[in-house]
Amino acid sequence: RGEPKTLWGSGEMRPPATGPGQPSSQQRTETLGFYESDRGRKKKRSLSDLSLLRFISAELTRGYFLEHNEAKYTERRERVYTCMRIPKELEKLMFFGIFLCLDAFLYVFTLLPLRVFLAMFRFITLPCYGLRDRRLLQPAQVCDILKGVILVICYFMMHYVDYSMMYHLIRGQSVIKLYIIYNMLEVADRLFSSFGQDILDALYWTATEPKERKRAHIGVIPHFFMAVLYVFLHAILIMVQATTLNVAFNSHNKSLLTIMMSNNFVEIKGSVFKKFEKNNLFQMSNSDIKERFTNYVLLLIVCLRNMEQFSWNPDHLWVLFPDVCMVVASEVAVDIVKHAFITKFNDITADVYSEYRASLAFDLVSSRQKNAYTDYSDSVSRRMGFIPLPLAVLLMRVVTSSIKVQGVLAYICVVLFYCGLISLKVLNSIVLLGKSCQYVKEAKMEEKLFNPVLTATPGKQAGKQQSMFKSTQGISTDENGSTPVTNQPVLQKENVPSLLVTSNSDQFLTTPDGEEKDISQDSSELKHRSSKKDLLEIDRFTICGNRID
Repeated sequence: RGEPKTLWGSGEMRPPATGPGQPSSQQRTETLGFYESDRGRKKKRSLSDLSLLRFISAELTRGYFLEHNEAKYTERRERVYTCMRIPKELEKLMFFGIFLCLDAFLYVFTLLPLRVFLAMFRFITLPCYGLRDRRLLQPAQVCDILKGVILVICYFMMHYVDYSMMYHLIRGQSVIKLYIIYNMLEVADRLFSSFGQDILDALYWTATEPKERKRAHIGVIPHFFMAVLYVFLHAILIMVQATTLNVAFNSHNKSLLTIMMSNNFVEIKGSVFKKFEKNNLFQMSNSDIKERFTNYVLLLIVCLRNMEQFSWNPDHLWVLFPDVCMVVASEVAVDIVKHAFITKFNDITADVYSEYRASLAFDLVSSRQKNAYTDYSDSVSRRMGFIPLPLAVLLMRVVTSSIKVQGVLAYICVVLFYCGLISLKVLNSIVLLGKSCQYVKEAKMEEKLFNPVLTATPGKQAGKQQSMFKSTQGISTDENGSTPVTNQPVLQKENVPSLLVTSNSDQFLTTPDGEEKDISQDSSELKHRSSKKDLLEIDRFTICGNRID
C-alpha cells in the first residue's frame, strides 16, 4: 500500500483505479484519516520546539560559505586594492605633469628671451650673409619673436591695472559674492584656456604660412592684436583670482578661505557619478595637473604680495604657511577621492595612469626630434590646456612691483638669479627627457616615434589631395568609395596645399601625436572615425571632464 498522492494546490485526492488486489474506498478513507492525524501530531510537535532560545541558537550557529561565490568577492577585493593604489599612481602622474608644466613655464623666462635675441640678430645681420633661402627668418624664429613681442606689450599694459584698487574693491564685497565670483573666475579661466591656444596657433600659422598659397585669412596684424588682447584679458582674469585668494588669506575669521576650499569638494559631486572612459579620464587628469600647477603659482603670487606688505618679515611667512598647506592639502585630497571613485564606478584599473604618463612623455620625446613640427611648450598647452604666456605676464608684473632693484649689487643678484633659472631649466629638461625616454620604452611606444606617417609619404599625400579635390567639386567620397549625402563646402579648397607641406618647421598646427589626423578632414572621416581612440589622438583643446563625441 503506497501513500496516497495529492494534486498540488487543489488539496483533492487522486482516485486510484479499482482492480483486483487494491483496497476498497472505505479502506482508503481510513488510511487517509490516519495520515492526516499523524501529520497534525508532527506539526504540533514542531511548533512546540520553536522556542526563543532555539531561534537565537540557530541564528548564532548558522553558517555560510563564501567560496560558493568566489568570483564576486575576488572582484570586490581587487577594487579595494585598486583604490589603495590610486593615490600612489595618481601622484606619480601629477608629479611628472607638474614638472612638465614647470619646464614650459621656465622656458618663457629663460630660453625664450635668448631665442628672440638670436632671431633678431639674424634679422639684423641678414644682409651680411645674403638670402640663401626665400625666407627671411625660419618659422620657429618668427614664432619666438611674436611670443616675445606679445609678452613685452602685455607687460606694459598690465602697469595700467591698479592691483591695490582691485584688492580693496574685492575686499569690500560680502562672502557670498566673493564665493560666486571665485566660481565664475574658474569657469572663465577654463573657457579662456580652451580658446586662447586656438588664437595663438592661428597667429603662428598665419605668420609662417608660405606666401605662394592663396590667402585664406584676415592677415597677420589682426591675428596679432587678437592674441595681445587675449593674453592681456587672461592675465587680468588670473590677477582677479589671485586677489580673491589674497583677500581670503587676509580675512580675520578665515570663513571665505574655508568656503573656497569646500568648493573643491563640490567638484567630486559633479564628476564622480558620471560615466567615464579611459580617454575622458585622461583629459580630466590633464586638467587637474594644469589646475594644480596654476594654484601653486597663485599661492606664490599671494605670498609675494603679503610679504611685500609686511616689509619681507620672515615671521609673517610662518603665518601664511598653515593656510598654504590647507589649500594644497584640499587639492590633493579632492583629486585622490575623485579619481579613486571614478575608477571604481567605471571599472578602470590603476595601471591606466602609467599609460597617461607614457603618453605625456611621448609628447616630450617627439618634440626633441629633428622632424618635430611644434614647440614643446605649445605641445603642453594643447595637451593640458596650460598656456604659460598670461601667467608669465602676471608673475613678471607682480615680481617687478614687489621687488625694487636699486644699485649695482642688486643688478648682479638679478643676473645671478637669471643664470640660476637657466640652470634649473636645463637640469629639469635633462631629467624630464631621461624619464620620458624610460616611460616611452616601458610602454613600447618607440615605433611610433619613427612611424612613416610622421613624414607623410607621397602616396598618402596624393590620396589625400585627390579626396580633397573631389570634395571641392561638391562630391566628397569616404574611405569605402561611397558618396555621403552632405557635401564639403567649396572653402575647403584653400586648405588643400596645407596637406603637402614638406618643411618640418612649417607644420605648427599639426597635432603632435603624428597620426593621420589633418587640419582639414572630410565629414565622412569624422563620421566613420572609431570612438575608441588612442591616447595620443585626444583633442588637446578639450580640457573638460567629458568629451562630446
